[in-house]
Amino acid sequence: MRKRILTGITTTGTPHIGNYIGAIKPALELVSPDNDSYFFLADYHALIKQTNPAEIEASVKNVALAWLSSGLDPEQSYFYRQSDIPEVHELTWLLNCSAAKGLLNRAHAYKAIVAENTQSGSDEDKAINMGLFSYPVLMAADILIFSATHVPVGPDQAQHMEMTRDIAGKFNHTYSNLLTLPEAIIQSEISVPGNDGRKMSKSYNNIIPFLCSEKALQKSISKIVTNSLAPGESKDYKACTLFQLYSFFANAEEINNMKQSYKDGIGWGDVKKDLFTAINNEILPIREKYIQFNDQPDLLNDLFSDGARKVRPHAQELVGRLREAVGILKIV
Repeated sequence: MRKRILTGITTTGTPHIGNYIGAIKPALELVSPDNDSYFFLADYHALIKQTNPAEIEASVKNVALAWLSSGLDPEQSYFYRQSDIPEVHELTWLLNCSAAKGLLNRAHAYKAIVAENTQSGSDEDKAINMGLFSYPVLMAADILIFSATHVPVGPDQAQHMEMTRDIAGKFNHTYSNLLTLPEAIIQSEISVPGNDGRKMSKSYNNIIPFLCSEKALQKSISKIVTNSLAPGESKDYKACTLFQLYSFFANAEEINNMKQSYKDGIGWGDVKKDLFTAINNEILPIREKYIQFNDQPDLLNDLFSDGARKVRPHAQELVGRLREAVGILKIV
């Protein structure tokens, strides 16, 4: 059976180096002539946390251009925007009417906020909207609407796939076996450190920008925190943020040479120069494509329109069969 691999991309902010290494590259490496690849921009998911319309609009553009610049080819993969597929939301309601509340109560994101509220003495549902609570159902609809067979996820997202299978299984048991139960492709967790040594995250404000000028990239790298060891003093590469970042962009020979340089006492300034060179060499062609795409104002609208045109017939056909299964029939 031909695999149908689906990847969702939440449109919050602009991708950084951590997103590129941990999400963009691994997902694009799964694209193959032997598989059907689906990539979608999950713009409705962003509304759970983001209430600024301008930020949503800007993020959709930046995230889409980042993926396209990194090598996503709409001619080889299906590329569309979630909000252009209204059937996703109709399926979400159908699934909501079947999904068990007890299952949603166990979602990690929801439980984490409830725990924080309880610990602080607040009402356990403080600042929790229904978007956050029912997020797993919308995600399940995103996957099930196109009968995806496989979904790449990190270890921390495995629960989402289990919940999707549970929700689909419950619906199939109640009505008919119309929904494909997807399998998770568990990818190795890649923890990319930020400029303060913690995992790179917008919430920590420790990111290294991805689609930026060489000057901005160099400035960001210069801010990476190091210890006070002077040039000539031997250094430990194993717990060094600079070395960890360098290892994501250098080849095996370069990595071994850098290990030796650490033993020989290379200065932090020189390490940062080498890190800048390694990162910049890889993202330079991506940056050039980004600039080129950004100068085409109609590019994304055309791609989104074409993407929806390609994928919606499947969604419409599936929802039509689901309507019939639950008893919502057209009046002839």
